Amino acid sequence: MDTEAELTQRGHSSPEKGEGRSRFVFSGSWRRAGLLGGACAVFLLLLSNFVVQPFLIPSRSMEPTLKVGDRVLVNKLAYRFGDRPQRGDVVVFDGTGSFVREGVGGNPVGEALHGALSALGLAEPADTDFVKRVVGVGGDDVVCCDTDGRIRVNDVPVTESYLFPGDTPSKVPFRIRVPLGTLWVMGDHRSQSRDSRDHLGEPGGGMVPVEKVVGRVDWLGWPVSRWGSLPEPGPGSGGSRG
Repeated sequence: MDTEAELTQRGHSSPEKGEGRSRFVFSGSWRRAGLLGGACAVFLLLLSNFVVQPFLIPSRSMEPTLKVGDRVLVNKLAYRFGDRPQRGDVVVFDGTGSFVREGVGGNPVGEALHGALSALGLAEPADTDFVKRVVGVGGDDVVCCDTDGRIRVNDVPVTESYLFPGDTPSKVPFRIRVPLGTLWVMGDHRSQSRDSRDHLGEPGGGMVPVEKVVGRVDWLGWPVSRWGSLPEPGPGSGGSRG
């Protein structure tokens, strides 16, 4: 009788031990998957902070070159080793102090979370981040418009083949000299773009300090149908990529 009882107890306990091992293996798999996912997220954040950052286009200001919902890849190494932004480059920059007044802050935790998501291209960029085309660099004289309705840089007419069809170079006339170390930037869809022209009467005069440039937009990553390098400015556009 004792032997039968002992066998019966062993029979009931065996499945419980097997179930415990299964739960342990299942839990371990989830733990490994979580660690792998966390490592990938950290790698992508480091990559976006120092090398290439995805950037979600939130507005129509750069049409037809860039459209709402496009995801572009910003080359953060483009100006890291002595090169400077050139006329015709499409750049992402921090507009704090030039396009957006300083001292405007919100919830630090929310801003940090949003910053991480936008760095991965999963959320719209911060309100202080902008994407525009460089029209004038330090030392340039930029005038709009001449008798033929074109922008002139250093008295040379600029052929802006990238402009939105039907747009004029600018309905707002201006004549400026770009200070050294700064940029004059404009959107390709001039009638839909708030750019350097809109900040002429403010401190800084609409100029963007070169050190505020995050990087150069070199590639279109999404949608797949338009995947590839960003079209370069044509001849007579006032500059080309280095």
